[in-house]
Amino acid sequence: MDILRSVRAVAEAEGPGVVDWDRAAAAAKDATDPGSVALTDAEREGYAADVRDARSRLAEVAGIEFDVPDTVEVQNRHHWIDASVGTFRRVMDPIEAAAADPGGPDGAFDATPGPVPGVAFAQDLSRVANTGSMAFALGFLARNVLGQYDPLLLADEPDADHGLYFVHPNIVAVAAALDVDYPRFRRWIAFHEVTHAAEFGAAPWLPEYLESRVERGVEGMVGGPGGAGRGLDPDAFAELQTAMTAVEGYAEVLMDRAFDGEYADLRRKLDERRGGGGPIRQLAQRLLGLGLKRRQYERGAAFFRHVADERGIEAAGAVWERAENLPTAAEIDDPGAWIVRVDP
Repeated sequence: MDILRSVRAVAEAEGPGVVDWDRAAAAAKDATDPGSVALTDAEREGYAADVRDARSRLAEVAGIEFDVPDTVEVQNRHHWIDASVGTFRRVMDPIEAAAADPGGPDGAFDATPGPVPGVAFAQDLSRVANTGSMAFALGFLARNVLGQYDPLLLADEPDADHGLYFVHPNIVAVAAALDVDYPRFRRWIAFHEVTHAAEFGAAPWLPEYLESRVERGVEGMVGGPGGAGRGLDPDAFAELQTAMTAVEGYAEVLMDRAFDGEYADLRRKLDERRGGGGPIRQLAQRLLGLGLKRRQYERGAAFFRHVADERGIEAAGAVWERAENLPTAAEIDDPGAWIVRVDP
């Protein structure tokens, strides 16, 4: 970890874009200890068995047919940064395009993009500030992400394979910090991430649904192709937030009901970790919108617990049959209304 080199990388940000992505990734890695991925044979087999068993168990409990990604990687923190910077960049592409040509083809657009937590997008801010903000976000997340299912939203290749990543040094460190058994904790994380693979496998329409809301929302921020800036598209972002609340909530409930071991202490301690930490961590969580993500977990889990208790966990999976079955924002807080409407 070299903080001075990280600062230098940010200070040397250059190029035509709003963010110098190469230097953002380099600065994030310079400021982040990569951790070790020197796995023992038992650990290597443990990850493979955890994913394999999670797939079988989740398919049995949820009644969902799905495949796990061909790409299952055990990463260090630098690997995660390299794998994730492309996702951040794809989301930013429309904003960068607008910054490069703010007038559009007819010169009609002259609006400043709206704010996104943790990253300065306004055109009058320097590339150095944007690059530094992105480096901070990548570094913070790399030090805290445990596992990730990547459906490769907004990928240039429509047939690109999804991925499943485990950030091994974070899993080891958090298991020690929470004083829980490391193999059991690792297995529980595997169940959570494979549950996301189950959701997207059961809902082939879901990636396009999420992509369209991201694109519509971002285009609203920058005015759309050649159009006048119209500001944020609240409907697009509201639909995206509600869908992600369902995605996170279903994963929380299904992983617990499918897990083949005791998990109450894991759930309690991990929930405490999500809301805890020192002032720097708390500030970073607010800037990156992680408090909102925690609220998504809580609201979504409460919704699916109610549905599963009333109709069974397989019935709760009806939410993935088609986009019309997604709960509305109001139904998230009134699951009985969703049951009446969908009758799973």
